[in-house]
Amino acid sequence: MGMLKGTNVRIAAPAVRIELGWRTGPGVPDVDASALLLAGGRVRSDADFVFYNQAAHPSGAVRHEGKTPAGDAVTDALAVDLAAVEAEVETVVVAASADGGTFGRVPGLYVRVLDAAGGAELARFDSADATVETAFVLGELYRRQGEWKFRAVGQGYDRGLAGLATDFGITVDEPGPARPAAEPSPRPAAPPAQAAPVPPAGPAPSAATRAPQAPVPLAPGPGTPGASASTASPAAPSAAHAPGAPLPQHAPAGQGAPAAPALARPAQGPVSLSKITLTKEAPAVSLTKQGGTSGALRVNLNWQTRDQEPAKGGGWGRRISKALQGGGAALDLDLGALFELNDGTKGVVQALGNSFGSLRRPPYIHLDGDDRTGAAAAGENLTVNLDHARDFRRILVFATIYEGAATFTGLHATVTLQPQHGAPVDFSLDECTVASNVCALALITNEGGDLVVRREARYLVPERGVSPQRTLDHAYGWGMNWTPGRK
Repeated sequence: MGMLKGTNVRIAAPAVRIELGWRTGPGVPDVDASALLLAGGRVRSDADFVFYNQAAHPSGAVRHEGKTPAGDAVTDALAVDLAAVEAEVETVVVAASADGGTFGRVPGLYVRVLDAAGGAELARFDSADATVETAFVLGELYRRQGEWKFRAVGQGYDRGLAGLATDFGITVDEPGPARPAAEPSPRPAAPPAQAAPVPPAGPAPSAATRAPQAPVPLAPGPGTPGASASTASPAAPSAAHAPGAPLPQHAPAGQGAPAAPALARPAQGPVSLSKITLTKEAPAVSLTKQGGTSGALRVNLNWQTRDQEPAKGGGWGRRISKALQGGGAALDLDLGALFELNDGTKGVVQALGNSFGSLRRPPYIHLDGDDRTGAAAAGENLTVNLDHARDFRRILVFATIYEGAATFTGLHATVTLQPQHGAPVDFSLDECTVASNVCALALITNEGGDLVVRREARYLVPERGVSPQRTLDHAYGWGMNWTPGRK
């Protein structure tokens, strides 16, 4: 329902999805959604601020789910589990900020509240009177006599997100002088291919052939519970595809380095509002120049199908619960990485073959799990140990479709690389217009000690009988041998 400024409506749903939407185009600033959880009109701590650099509240009640482009329209979404909001929180403020201009240049700005269970629209407020504002409180969810309501606010700020957040009690880190992004440089020359001829991959698997296969037994690294596949060891091959697809035979590794200590959690400090968005025109950035040279680099993928209504469940269950081709199995996307270390070791980190990698020993890259059902709130995440940045030559982060769809057509995605130190790096993928089931997302290269992240956003089309992973290998000159493997 359309609302006038200052009006309110009862929200009966126990969980909602809040969408901030606008139309993009030349000269239109980027817009970001955020939320503040208030008690007595102010945040209790900086943790009560949920936005692109701090995507989830500690309670799990509020999450920033990211942007979804669809032609000239863009939405940025928040998920709010009202039943899980802590009792002392009285209000959840829904805010917007403009990056690179004012809201007077943002056409079609609106906020709407959807029932998370079925996607029904519960409330909508269209903002039509913006001029010089760079931040807005568009609305707020608030408790009143034991029930939740949504109020259309429409209050503007001319001091950006920092001014808005500060007014509610957030301590904002004052940014220093901007560092220039690294100029795109030619990709490193591909090493001579070392792969022996391999048989072609078999046909795509059916759900019935996806029975789990016992992983290769491995000794866990120090401090690492369970067994995680170490691609640094020739005794631990990594799977590369579904049944019938090739598996890489890794180059011999040298002696593993001593186990690295557990990655430290970042110290609590002022909230940083800095971010870097890569585009076709500016596709690369130096992590080194941005201060991201140590700690953990977390890579996350956020997907949503075109014209998809929210489904039951949380996290990816809401975003990708339906197959693109109508019915069938739930969409299963796999995040992974090809890596090459400076000692010549090459391999892959991915869910296939339980090749989850390790942070404390080579390859110093770890996949946190295989989310087959879409039920995990954060989907699949890949973590890179930047304390071993000197050991990397290059890392290619990629995504493949295991089942539930034949191609990436109709999917929209945002890739976020969040270093423990330094500004997050994000970018959107273009619409897929080819029959691709594998996408090269980002290439991280060590260029004379300078770690550079390059936006690839490249959809590849495997030849008949060739697996997605071997297709990536050939496109980027990794030169590995592959043998069949499965999950």
